[in-house]
Amino acid sequence: MAQCEHTAVTTFREYIRIKTVQPDPDYETCSKFLKRQGEELGAKVHVMECVPGKPIIIMTVEGRDPTLPSILLNSHTDVVPVFPKHWKYDPFSGHKDEDGEIYGRGTQDMKSVGIQYLEALKQLRCEGNTFLRTIHVSFVPDEEIGGADGMMSFVETDYFREMNVGFALDEGYASTSEDFLVFYGERHIYHLNVRCSGQPGHGSQFLSNTAGEKLHKVINSFFSFRDQEERRLRENPDLQLGDVTTVNLTMLEGGVQFNVVPAQLSVGFDIRIPPALDPADFENMVQGWCREAGEDVVYEICLKVKVIHFEYCEHVNLTC
Repeated sequence: MAQCEHTAVTTFREYIRIKTVQPDPDYETCSKFLKRQGEELGAKVHVMECVPGKPIIIMTVEGRDPTLPSILLNSHTDVVPVFPKHWKYDPFSGHKDEDGEIYGRGTQDMKSVGIQYLEALKQLRCEGNTFLRTIHVSFVPDEEIGGADGMMSFVETDYFREMNVGFALDEGYASTSEDFLVFYGERHIYHLNVRCSGQPGHGSQFLSNTAGEKLHKVINSFFSFRDQEERRLRENPDLQLGDVTTVNLTMLEGGVQFNVVPAQLSVGFDIRIPPALDPADFENMVQGWCREAGEDVVYEICLKVKVIHFEYCEHVNLTC
């Protein structure tokens, strides 16, 4: 099987084996790998660090008219943590089974897309194609933890401004067919932390106004809304996942010891809000849930992706 493997697949599996897993991604090895890929492509490769130890790799294929706004193909190099016992194969082995299925963290999000960019450009150039516009391929760090030290810092640099980007493609998912969908809008990311404060005391009593009781009410409110959205998706065949709000409890924190009722408990949620729902309306709901849970219940927005207004696009008039 290995002898018949396409070079694109071999390259992809090598990329998967690089452990760029949060919270301690191996960016150094990844940077060397991508630099080599860019050189094989015949692109100009630039590596910069807005934050020490977190390289951004930019590959540039100059167009016939470099004065025109350029095209940017972006992907991120980091991946989320893994729970190995839930994996059939080592998540960093790049294992390929007899059916050609490849297993590994990052196969979907989003190392596959990064390799697709490079392989598409490589094939087009091998066929003798040139491009009217300059094309940049960027690989950025830390997207999975908010991107503050990655793309958010990069777009503030003079280098990025000089790239003169007029059109960009970013996060996507691997297609299971020959159809590749392009999205120009997506759900907004909200990472919320709700902190509940209450009466502390000994665990042998029925204390009132406790942090645990308030936390229970908060969680019930969030999960009631979650059930409602999941039911909407299940019962309406016209809806897709991107049309509803997903809510997932991802973090719990608090407690001192088993026999002590804590003064404070907190819960964290990962929430994805579709364009059809006004984020202000959602925040009003959260405020209401906190009020209903009792006094001294507050929420903090740990991450809120900037809302970008978009309109329905009937055609694309960009010439490559």
